[in-house]
Amino acid sequence: MQKDAISAQEVTQDDVATTKSLPWTRQDTTWMLSLFGTAVGAGILFLPINAGMGGFWPLVLMAAIIGPMTYLAHRGLSRFVCSSQKPGSDITDVVEEHFGVGAGKAITMLYFFAIYPIVLIYGVGITNTVDSFIVNQLGMASPPRFLLSGALIIAMMSVMVAGEKFMLKVTQLLVYPLVAILAFMSFYLIPDWKMDALNVVPSTGAFLGTVWLTIPVLIFAFNHSPAISQFSVALKREHGQNAARKADSILRNTTMMLVGFVMLFVFSCVLSLSPAQLAEAKANNLPILSYLANVHDSGFVSYFGPIIAFVAIISSFFGHYMGATEGMKGIISKQLRSSNKEISDKKLNKFILGFMFFTIWAVAVINPSILGMIEALGGPIIAAILYLMPMYAIHKVPALAPYRGRVSNIFVVIAGLLSMTAILFGLLS
Repeated sequence: MQKDAISAQEVTQDDVATTKSLPWTRQDTTWMLSLFGTAVGAGILFLPINAGMGGFWPLVLMAAIIGPMTYLAHRGLSRFVCSSQKPGSDITDVVEEHFGVGAGKAITMLYFFAIYPIVLIYGVGITNTVDSFIVNQLGMASPPRFLLSGALIIAMMSVMVAGEKFMLKVTQLLVYPLVAILAFMSFYLIPDWKMDALNVVPSTGAFLGTVWLTIPVLIFAFNHSPAISQFSVALKREHGQNAARKADSILRNTTMMLVGFVMLFVFSCVLSLSPAQLAEAKANNLPILSYLANVHDSGFVSYFGPIIAFVAIISSFFGHYMGATEGMKGIISKQLRSSNKEISDKKLNKFILGFMFFTIWAVAVINPSILGMIEALGGPIIAAILYLMPMYAIHKVPALAPYRGRVSNIFVVIAGLLSMTAILFGLLS
């Protein structure tokens, strides 16, 4: 009890004061860009249409709440991973350590199925984006889909196989131009803004209903939880007991960067298109960049739209692939352990590599339209693991006792519950 009281006193000191001893480094910037890249793919491809159809003013409230939601939820998940007493423990190991073998298996399974389908979607997305660019912008014939998809998937997976440091370097190279083009595109659309959207104020019920039903899309668009586990493991390796404090600092800056650039882009898209046009884009199953290219008939938009989508998908693929392989490895390892069987890490990694390649490739060749299914099935699991599980752990796990009794915990739980109820309402209605 005395030990817990002492640690609580240490942790609850002013955040600014505690981080002074942990100066910002180049590696911190690299992680910030990697986490930004993990989230920004879904954010710029799908969020403007889904969030903008409700009008301008509900979008203002969404912009105000998504920052605290994103930061506090990801901070909670990172603190959960950092709470392990065992060196090198990822999220699948920490769940088992705190909740037991049975719960460990169940949550590891959910963790995998929340992330893996999104990896499949990015395999489809990268193939469609490059194929469209080859045909429409370069004026060439469409290459055989199985060859194009296979080559693209091998290229993306090769970066991951090369290791964490190489992946972070590639992500950093991708995110800088992505941020620059995103910002330029946002300002480029300003002359087309329709300011009459500001005069449309929905009723209180419609206003709150729009925000409620859009919360799952916001969570999905700003979600970088697939990379949080390995991010936290790396910080524990480098900073030891200071890992959670260092993570807080990086996650805060990541959130500010995400909200700043993504919401600027969303607002610019929503103000430059009418609600009817946004509805048409959704009905035609088009990402916002493709629809803008068709509507604006601009060489800049038609050329840079696919490039933005291409870079965003690749950067987001890395983080989701990292989380999916981590989840699959946890599932297999736990099952083998319970059966008193062993397999070398080398063989297990080869099996996972083959499984991931062939399944992503197969889905990319088939080219299904399963975005709605991903949001419907992956959304509740993401909300449960990212928003609810860490808050439950704070109230149950002794190592997380210093974080109890905070208003921010209640806020995160309410956001998670609102997301899950909104998804269920959408499925039933």
